[in-house]
Amino acid sequence: MTRLGVTEEDRSLADAIARFAAEALAPMAQAIDEEARSATCHLPQLGALGVMGMNLPERWGGAGVSPTAMLLSLVEISRACAATSSMIGAHYLGTDALLIAGDDDQRARYLPRAARGEWLAGFALTEPRGGSNPADLRTRAVRDGDHYRIDGVKHFISNAAEAKFLVVFARTDATAGARGVSAFVVDTDLPGLRVSAPEKLMGIRGGHAFEVAFDAVRVPLSNRLGDEGSGFRTAMKVLDNSRLDVAATALGIAEAALAAAVAWARERQVGGEALAGKQGIQWMLADMKLRLEASWGLTMQALALRTAGQPFTLQSAMAKLHASEMVGFVADRALQIHGGYGFTREMPLERYVRDARILRIYEGSSEIQRNIIARLLLA
Repeated sequence: MTRLGVTEEDRSLADAIARFAAEALAPMAQAIDEEARSATCHLPQLGALGVMGMNLPERWGGAGVSPTAMLLSLVEISRACAATSSMIGAHYLGTDALLIAGDDDQRARYLPRAARGEWLAGFALTEPRGGSNPADLRTRAVRDGDHYRIDGVKHFISNAAEAKFLVVFARTDATAGARGVSAFVVDTDLPGLRVSAPEKLMGIRGGHAFEVAFDAVRVPLSNRLGDEGSGFRTAMKVLDNSRLDVAATALGIAEAALAAAVAWARERQVGGEALAGKQGIQWMLADMKLRLEASWGLTMQALALRTAGQPFTLQSAMAKLHASEMVGFVADRALQIHGGYGFTREMPLERYVRDARILRIYEGSSEIQRNIIARLLLA
């Protein structure tokens, strides 16, 4: 479908990524899910295609593509394998933080190799007791000469075992609330940093998530991102971007589920008639398409503001909220249209349902998105 704001160059790149996803990602998606195999197995190919640096400018080794081309590419990757999209999104979280808050020396040290896929990034914000309140961090960073000593635990940190570096958020002032949080680039081979076995996840099983413990990890002062106390603002800017990545993942899963439902409705015969001839099925498909297109509209609106350099926190929250809830509806209806066959693991429908569920939780739950929308509406 033609979409406003998409250039021929954007579409051309997305089409190339779609071909790669269909040929390389989709055939492995089921095995990655069933075996909980890490989606980093695709990292060399993704790096060679420039996918791992699509969020970065050419100056820092990135692909230099538009935000629209990046989002469309993530949609195509998610159609084929949402776990791979999750791994890429976590990488973008870490590299976005460096791009937003790092100095040129930090960017030069980390970003070019991250853009090539040689170094994987992670983003360590969530904590076991923090829930959806990232300002309530318990991880501490204490100044110790020309280093900081970091102590604490992070939870559900994607990419942590394979990542070369994590962007870690820790409290440097216990009395300053959100203004007491700072951000650091932490190499994962430093003494005192321990990564757990991967969590056993319901869906997106190839997008591994871990608990990361910091026991007196000494991080050079030169690895602090920005000023002390600026970490929370950095995290919020990164999350504005990443919520569009989550929306793209939702759009991709929903597009795949709807396409499967349409194909099944056309082919499946019941009582000598194709399912597609039944009004009840037609109405289900219409509702699925309606909600999907509404999510596309909200996402493209937020994307236009981001591309224009305008504030887009409200629009990003609305896009993420609507898309993450939409995909649950679409995937569930697609499974319903398939009947008992959809409930088997011979088809991808049950995987779509499981993969979609996390999107209402990470990068800020649906409840948090509603809080953001209401706060900005009432400001």
